[in-house]
Amino acid sequence: MTSKVFTIGEFSQLSGLTTHAIRFYESAGVLRSSSRAPNGHRRYQENDVLWIEFVLKLKLTGMPLSEIKQYADLREQGDSTLQQRLVMLKLHRDRLATKMLELSECSDVLDDKIRTYCEWIVMSKEFSGN
Repeated sequence: MTSKVFTIGEFSQLSGLTTHAIRFYESAGVLRSSSRAPNGHRRYQENDVLWIEFVLKLKLTGMPLSEIKQYADLREQGDSTLQQRLVMLKLHRDRLATKMLELSECSDVLDDKIRTYCEWIVMSKEFSGN
């Protein structure tokens, strides 16, 4: 069974990243340099697409690039690092849960302030006779 191979442009479209961002992730050691075509152009595979999608989720949820790099290094070492990767993901999930709670509390405060302003606007209109 052969795996689909993508150019950097195709990989860019599939991942939603610019080619510049793809090269950045490669230079940062997060995305391993893929195989190269005879002309030297990068080639990516389906598993690279899945990997970068996961990396982007880690980034979106606030994992620092240094930790993503550490995770990528462990992943590259294979199954002997499964426990270490699990610990990293659990720790990140705990931090994310804390952040979500903090954001929920902030959202509640904003909702209260919005309600107050709406009440003031209604009262202001009633007072002015509009």
